[in-house]
Amino acid sequence: MRIVTRRQFSAAALAAAASAHVPSVLARGARGGTSSLDETLRSGIAHRGIPAVAAMVARKDTVLYQEAFGTRDPSGVAIKPDAMFAIASMTKAITSAAALQLVEQERVSLTEPVSRHLPALADVQVLEGFDSSGKPRLRAPRTPVTLHHLLTHTSGFCYDAWSSEMVRWEAAVGETLSPNVVAPRVPLMFDPGARWQYGYSVDWVGKLVETVSGMTLEEYFQRNILHPLGMSDTTFIFPADKFDRLVGNYRRQDDGALKPDPRAVPLKPAEFNGGGGLYSTCADYVRFMQMILRKGQTDSGQSIVRPATVRQMCTNQIGNLVAGRLKTQRPAASRDVNLHPGADDRWGLGFLINEKAYPDGRSAGSLAWAGIFNTFYWIDPRKDLCAVIMMQFLPFVDEQAVGLLRDFERAVYATFTR
Repeated sequence: MRIVTRRQFSAAALAAAASAHVPSVLARGARGGTSSLDETLRSGIAHRGIPAVAAMVARKDTVLYQEAFGTRDPSGVAIKPDAMFAIASMTKAITSAAALQLVEQERVSLTEPVSRHLPALADVQVLEGFDSSGKPRLRAPRTPVTLHHLLTHTSGFCYDAWSSEMVRWEAAVGETLSPNVVAPRVPLMFDPGARWQYGYSVDWVGKLVETVSGMTLEEYFQRNILHPLGMSDTTFIFPADKFDRLVGNYRRQDDGALKPDPRAVPLKPAEFNGGGGLYSTCADYVRFMQMILRKGQTDSGQSIVRPATVRQMCTNQIGNLVAGRLKTQRPAASRDVNLHPGADDRWGLGFLINEKAYPDGRSAGSLAWAGIFNTFYWIDPRKDLCAVIMMQFLPFVDEQAVGLLRDFERAVYATFTR
């Protein structure tokens, strides 16, 4: 097994990455006018200095486009359309669907205190402030945490990457949480339902699924979602025999260069994280999105979730609260997040929802989210269209990553919705 050295990804290597092009699985004759998408991605990674990108576009029953450009790592190996990525928080939508299956079976409720199934949350506290010595002041929440709160990120659980309260609490107690910690039992930063704030909520949803089902999250996903959808490359446990397909991760340095992380077969996690942790491919994730476009069904007609459940997932669940805007506290991990400037987006049961259409892009009522390593997707039910674009570097919403996402989206709609 070859481990790459930690050297800067040079301009020459980036140019080589851009020129490394792997043909789509679709026949050229069937691709019509998709050469503009090829050019958008190929030239985009060249002038934006992005090592690799894979992307796919589909309707509910048809793949419209699939392509990959660039190199897997500094070794120069070209990536293929079946390249595997750490999809991080794109895991959350799958975890949400798993929990809603249990709601359909009446094994859990959206509105009951989740502590009925997760005793660890029975006495969770809310951070009310700090005393004169800087010690945190905690109190009981005014309302118990529910599954609805967890699925909508209104529970009060926050990530320190985007919460100044969490950063201050960590400093006060002398603890900085590792990104690898799953469902930490930390205070709520506000009363459940008071506001939208991204955090550990769906970690706890994953714990709920495991507790109620009696299975690990890997077992539950494989049996009830991934296998029925044919998502054979999606897993928490990375298979060693697929290592050649794993795209290496990079980190933006102070001088602007991207520096590679050491590349090795990921270890089996000690815990499975419903908030992040899956590895997947564009093709696999498209199968999940197509299920949403088909109102909960696989391509063979098997039900994953009911149409009524999909409607709930796709409907604003947070009223006038605004979702999707985050102020960074950890710039190396993420820039400020605002994927839809000038608009107030909402949240359903698992998805960000834009109530206003994007210029030259997705319709109003589309569903979306992303993973911290700059993997993005959206589902546009009005246009019967879904798309995913995967890169693999930090920080999240890096200017170049978002620029390529926007260029790709405009090209998708120019190509397929004329």
